[in-house]
Amino acid sequence: MNVYKTGNIGELIKGNSYVGRGIVIGKSADGKKAVTAYFIMGRSENSRNRVFIEKGDEVIINAYDPSKLADPTLIIYSPIRKIGNSLIVTNGDQTDTIYDFIKDGKSFESALETREFEPDAPNLTPRISGIIDFNDNDFTYKLSILKSADADGTACNRYTFSYAPIAGVGQFIHTYNCDGNPIPTFTGEPERVNIPDDIDKFTDELWTNLDENNKVSLYVRYIDLESGKTENRLINKNGGR
Repeated sequence: MNVYKTGNIGELIKGNSYVGRGIVIGKSADGKKAVTAYFIMGRSENSRNRVFIEKGDEVIINAYDPSKLADPTLIIYSPIRKIGNSLIVTNGDQTDTIYDFIKDGKSFESALETREFEPDAPNLTPRISGIIDFNDNDFTYKLSILKSADADGTACNRYTFSYAPIAGVGQFIHTYNCDGNPIPTFTGEPERVNIPDDIDKFTDELWTNLDENNKVSLYVRYIDLESGKTENRLINKNGGR
């Protein structure tokens, strides 16, 4: 087994009807840009009734049709927020927990020590989180997953993965391995994926291969390490690009 093998993200997700919510963080192949992507999927009408909206440096999730919003808990949150030299990406309201801890001079890990998996038995959906810390025209990044220790939600196991960026390489973490009842939680380390220079190529590769019935929204951001300039792509199934 080649532990350094880097896969094509489209091939990893193609044919998998439900990988849930996913985060990718890495560095473009030319070494000039930090890259992150976040997507959501949904099986229920309530989960599918969502759109991403850009608000400055942040991304928020709103109901596409507010009249059909049954329960905002766990589905309405800010997946991307910026604070100082850090960019936070998560699949829930732990974005705000991390933001508040960093604002107070505390760490990514200490913020997540106060949180656990989602209270949505029997699935007990993991909370996945990422952070990019920029410094001296480069960056480091971390990914985290908070998972139930057993089928009953008795305890929470917390895993944090820290990375030095490598040109053309990213890490991909998602909430579920595949569809099921209950839905099987993501296992193992974040997957190594190729990060191309072209934001449109990467965006299309992700969006095209996410399951057509269950994909909801995708956001991709490329950040120039020298200038700080950002290039973003946002796609909502409800309303298009």
